[in-house]
Amino acid sequence: MTTRPFVPWPDKRLRTAVPEVSEITDDIRAIWADMVETMEAMPGVGLAAPQIGVMLQLAVVDATPDRSRRILLANPVVLQASPEMNVYDEASPNLPGVSAKISRPKVVTVRYLDANGMITRTDFDGLEATSVQHQIDHLQGRMFFDRLGRVKRDMLLRKARKI
Repeated sequence: MTTRPFVPWPDKRLRTAVPEVSEITDDIRAIWADMVETMEAMPGVGLAAPQIGVMLQLAVVDATPDRSRRILLANPVVLQASPEMNVYDEASPNLPGVSAKISRPKVVTVRYLDANGMITRTDFDGLEATSVQHQIDHLQGRMFFDRLGRVKRDMLLRKARKI
């Protein structure tokens, strides 16, 4: 396992929707292992492959305090989202030093390929749901600040440029 460097904003790879994974191989599992190590080193609660320059639909999430529920996702898709919303302070290691309060559905049902290559459907709640949605945004070429209004987004990006 290796801790990988982050792609710095405004690298175009962070704005690129990435292709699906065709199958789960040992190479994919090795990327996931590196992603978990990189996520732990941040420390953070999730990481998407494009954040480290791997242009595939891969993500890892572990929002538990004791790091006991690592979820490895390939090709994740939100199937259902609750009308109830949660607000969390979100950030990205690709744009260090800035964060913003982002509102997302509190509960989501997501379909993805797991580490065994099985199509899995899981309900995520709270911070875990927020992290999964945040990672899916990365896989679609979106950053957390894209969910802000124009004025707040522009202020955040100006602040980031100064840091």
